Amino acid sequence: MGNILVVDDEPEIVTLLRFLLEKDGHRVSAATNGQDALQALGLEPADPAVQLPDLMILDIMMPVMDGLTLNGRLQDFPAAKEMPIIVLTAKGQKMRDLFQSSPNVAAYVQKPFDPKMLRDLISGILSRRK
Repeated sequence: MGNILVVDDEPEIVTLLRFLLEKDGHRVSAATNGQDALQALGLEPADPAVQLPDLMILDIMMPVMDGLTLNGRLQDFPAAKEMPIIVLTAKGQKMRDLFQSSPNVAAYVQKPFDPKMLRDLISGILSRRK
């Protein structure tokens, strides 16, 4: 199973995703904003002992550093550029257009989401990475 980082400032979403993904055997860590995510990823400050997750589930609208800014910052790190991201947003097509040029965005999921669909999507993305 995979190692997944959930980046979302809504505790209910993080709790739900953690429950669903751990039930499927994944290891789940969480960050509440983009700056926390950079630290959890071991990128800022740099921590070579931290291993990047197999997948990130990323909300867009968050305090401190939003998801769009975080994704742009990830492009500065060669290893992070390859990490697939599922963008989880309530903003729909508008956000999809902003991420159009990001090669690491594997999928867009609009809130509210179907848990089974998201689990199947994650399974498919992780199986293609192996």
